[in-house]
Amino acid sequence: MDTPELTRIAVDALEEIKAKDITVMDVRQMTSLFDAMIVASGDSTRQVKALADNVREKIKEAGGDIIGTEGEKAAEWVLVDAGNVVVHVMHPVTRQYYNLEELWGAARDRRAA
Repeated sequence: MDTPELTRIAVDALEEIKAKDITVMDVRQMTSLFDAMIVASGDSTRQVKALADNVREKIKEAGGDIIGTEGEKAAEWVLVDAGNVVVHVMHPVTRQYYNLEELWGAARDRRAA
């Protein structure tokens, strides 16, 4: 599955469960580990977990592979590694603290939202 399709599936899965502030970054110029990084927020730990679960489920249904998932127990920050695309679903306070968008600031936002 190519990166644009994988990204679209992940964003659709996030939107389906009402994720907030979805940001898609093209990080190919910054790392060879993956092509795109998606960052989104959920209003509660329950929603963060549900968002990550939905992303994982939709990618698997489409025939994609999930390399791994981290952070599900605390559900303040859940990372879903889908190979070419990495999805970070975070509680707003955690997202503000770590500020991944600024850390990866040289990455160009590919989502026009």
